[in-house]
Order: sequence, then C-alpha cells, then structure tokens
Amino acid sequence: MTREVLQAEYLIETPLDPARVAAIIAGEQSSGTFVKVAGETDELRARAAAEVVGLEELEPAPRPSLASAYLERRGETGPWRRARIRVAFPLDNIGVNLPTLAATVAGNLFDLGELTGLRLLRLALPPAYRRHYPSPALGVAGTRARLGVEGRPLFGTIIKPNVGLRSTELADLVEQLCEAGVDFVKDDEVAGNPVHAPLAERVPAVMARVRRYRDRTGREVMVAFNVSDELDAMRRHAELVEREGGSCVMASLNWCGLAALQSLRASTGLAIHGHRNGIGALMRHPALGIGIEAYQTLYRLTGLDHLHVHGIGGKFADDGEEVAAAARHCLSGLAPGPADDPGGGDRVLPVFSSGQWAGTLAATRDALAPLGGAGAADFLLLAGGGILAHPGGPAAGVASLRQAWAALSAGETLEGAAARRPELAAALAFFGPKAG
Repeated sequence: MTREVLQAEYLIETPLDPARVAAIIAGEQSSGTFVKVAGETDELRARAAAEVVGLEELEPAPRPSLASAYLERRGETGPWRRARIRVAFPLDNIGVNLPTLAATVAGNLFDLGELTGLRLLRLALPPAYRRHYPSPALGVAGTRARLGVEGRPLFGTIIKPNVGLRSTELADLVEQLCEAGVDFVKDDEVAGNPVHAPLAERVPAVMARVRRYRDRTGREVMVAFNVSDELDAMRRHAELVEREGGSCVMASLNWCGLAALQSLRASTGLAIHGHRNGIGALMRHPALGIGIEAYQTLYRLTGLDHLHVHGIGGKFADDGEEVAAAARHCLSGLAPGPADDPGGGDRVLPVFSSGQWAGTLAATRDALAPLGGAGAADFLLLAGGGILAHPGGPAAGVASLRQAWAALSAGETLEGAAARRPELAAALAFFGPKAG
C-alpha cells in the first residue's frame, strides 16, 4: 500500500538504544502508545502508523543536555547517545490542518522521558500537499513590484523610539523617512495598539502622509503596521490598513500562532510581515526545540510574505551561518516546483534586522551569494540606528546603504568607495570599522 507521507528530521539524545527510541517517537505521534491497546490492528498500523525511515548515530554527548526524572528513576547513567533520525508520518492522519501538523511533528515528543534532548530540524513536504496551503500574496516578486525596486536589496527601518510617540509624531517621523528615501518602515514588535497611538488613529494619520508623498513623487513606501492581537481584532486592523491605502501588516508569529496567521491570510491580500520575536525560546539550545528550517516551514505554510531572520553581525545570539541558512531557506521553495519556477512560487522575502547598517551589507550579500544572480539581492535590510542614528540624518543613512551596495556590486571595498561618498564615509566612521 502506498501512503503519502511527510518526513520530519530530528536530532535526539538518549542513554537508550536510539533505534528503539526512534520507534517510540514514531508510535507516540501516530497510532501507538506505551502499551498495545484494543483496536490496534495490523491493518490500522499499516495504514496509520508512522515509520522510522532513517537513523544516523553521531558522537555521544559528554553529559545529558536535559534532565529526565523517568531516566533517573531507572538509574540510567549514559553514555548519552545522539542520533539524527527521519520519521515518515502518513498525511491521512493529519489532513490539511496546520495545527495538527505541528502537533504531530512537534507535540509531546519534547516531554518523552526516554530523551535528554530532542530538536525538530526540518520537514519535507510532498508538492501536492504543499499546494493545499496558501502561498504568499506578494512574496519577493510582488513586494518588489509594489515598491518599484529591482536590482538591489530593499532598505527600510524600524520606528524609533520603539513606543511612546503619539500618532501625529509617528506620522511626522514616517513622512521624514519617506523623504529620506526608505523603501519600507515597520512598527516595533512591542508597539501594537497602545493608548497613546491606537491603530484606529495611527493608521489614518500615517497613511495620509504616505499617500501624499506617493501622489507627489510617484514612489511607493511600504509601512508594516503591527496588528498583532486576537484574531477578530487583527482582521479589523488589516481592513483599516487596506481602506487607508496601505499594503502591509506585521504580526508577531509566536504569540499570534499558526491558525491565526492562516486566518489573517485568508481575510486579506495585504503583505504579511512575519516577526519571529521570542524564537530564542524555541531554538537557542542546540539540543532542544525547533530548528530554523522546520520553524520557517510551518509558518510559511500560513502564506506570509516576509520573514525575519535576524542580522549578521547584529546584537542577537545567532552566528552568521545560522542567519544565512534562515535567509536561504526563505528564498527556496517548500516543495519542488515546475522547471520554470523551481521555487514553487512560494518564496518569501528574508528580513535582516538587529544592528544593521552599511557595514553589514557585505556579509549579508555573501550569505545569499550561493543562490546566484539576482537572488543575492533578494532581501530587506532593516537598519534602525543605521538610518535614524546616522550623523548626517536619515537621508544620509539611506544614502550610505545605497552607496555601500553600489560599491559592493562594482567590486570595491567600502573603505575605498567612501573616499568619494561622504554619507558612506560618515557611516564607517560613526558605526565602526565593520565593513570588508
């Protein structure tokens, strides 16, 4: 019998036989439990049981990564064996149901007593199954088309101060940023619907300035309003943004959740800017949680358009290769597409942020260089302080980013190019010798 399956890859740690523990994982998340039960027939298992389809044992860990009272009761003392395993889950168990998919591949597994470490690394989806879920409304190509920007990265910034500005003050700042030449402005994740600048007041105030700028210059600026809230409110906020001529809303993925993002996608054609704040709780420990590829796969199935990946050389704990891998995953298809569109039409725009400025562009470009061609420019760089704190002001901050990209594209060093570009020179002097 042929079954359509999705495959999940895990890193496990256990003092027990990894093959036995892998079988426990497959059983726990499909048709089995810790004892055989009535109704668990051979036919049912053949149809519904998950199957271990790969196991590679790795070097053992010197000590357990996590405590397990279950193993302590058994007197297990190691060695702490580590393995990479792949489990195939029948899709008929899940249907087209994203919360159930997540519960299947990342549910009670983290609590199993046999394990002292478990990390969901990645998911492999059949193309036909992926097509049951929404694709981005704009994605990379649509965002570029909306902004009229080709051949270079998109440059944006974050509203600073994070919170506290009133609606009129925010509108003034956004107008200033439009005049400075930014492509994109977003709310901070902690700036949702505050009393001093509620969305019902803030969105019309800001969009009046954006529309006026657009009408005068013909240039579009995308503003991502933070609509994170309970679902009905998120829909209302998105409708308001759309009525006011906006093009983008932002949501805090981990706190709104998969189902809410799916529902938001179904109710709006606006770009959804996915902010992953809180992700460190899921992925910072190398032996626990959800790896970035699996995490992004789950949230990309909601149909979002942009996805934060942190920044190379920024203020967060990720190393450069972790950030690069997240960005490259955004620009790949979740399942193989047709020959003329191998990305399957579902690429999302990677968003680099945290401590970004002209001097971090080289490493960012190099991170995407393996994609080749124009793909190395398919990203949004959000420079908060890099634009707003530039000693020459926001317009000079934007100019420094464009100058840095032009220099890199021409094969110049930033230091060499700075001799002819005062905004870039000022950025290098002010933010530090980080360029290469």
